[in-house]
Amino acid sequence: MEIRFDGKTVAVTGAGHGFGRAIAQTFAGLGARVFATDIADGGLTDTAVRANITAHAMDLRDRVAAAGWIADIEQTIGGAIDILVNNAGGVAGQDPVALEDVSDQAWDVIFDINVNAAFTLCRAAVPGMKRAGGGRIINISSSAGLQPSLTGIQAYCSTKHAVVGLTRQLAHELGRFNITVNSVAPGLVRTNAATERQWDSYGAEGQAALLERIAMKRLGAAEDIANAVVFFASDLAGFVNGQVLQVDGGR
Repeated sequence: MEIRFDGKTVAVTGAGHGFGRAIAQTFAGLGARVFATDIADGGLTDTAVRANITAHAMDLRDRVAAAGWIADIEQTIGGAIDILVNNAGGVAGQDPVALEDVSDQAWDVIFDINVNAAFTLCRAAVPGMKRAGGGRIINISSSAGLQPSLTGIQAYCSTKHAVVGLTRQLAHELGRFNITVNSVAPGLVRTNAATERQWDSYGAEGQAALLERIAMKRLGAAEDIANAVVFFASDLAGFVNGQVLQVDGGR
């Protein structure tokens, strides 16, 4: 079976690098019209090398702007978004500190990026999906949404658990409207400065130990995450809802 997305509209957040770039470019290569966003223009320029990727830089912590982005896409295409991929997230440049040293601002900014943005975009996109008779939402969580986080950052682990909870709750609510909501939970993939810092912090011995705990004895790539997203968005997953797919090489 050939998987294609011709005539479909896909919105991808955090598309300026890493998973988001791979997801946006993979969908574009499969015929979709892709709308990509990230907080800065620089990476988006490299993402939008295909004619069918439209890039728009914005800060998803601004809920009005985030909802407006969805409305602008719907106005541009004259209908609903078919596939929403909530990929934006991360540790906001933070390093692990003791619980008593975590500031309110440090806690809140990670929740704003990882959870509140996904909630806002789902809330904005779902009415159009309901009118259209269906849609797909894929949230990028993490292995940290199912167990303690290797990052050691309390807010990051908490937000990824929240993304899993949001996924399952929305799947329960929206299934009757033919809208599926699923999540891809990546293991450690070296895609940006934060994951490079994390990898380096383990040292040679720690890196070897981590790889030994992975059944495939290697780290994955951004394309592995994109492929899992494509599965959830495809007809092959038409009756798959509320699921979390770990893409980690087998831990």
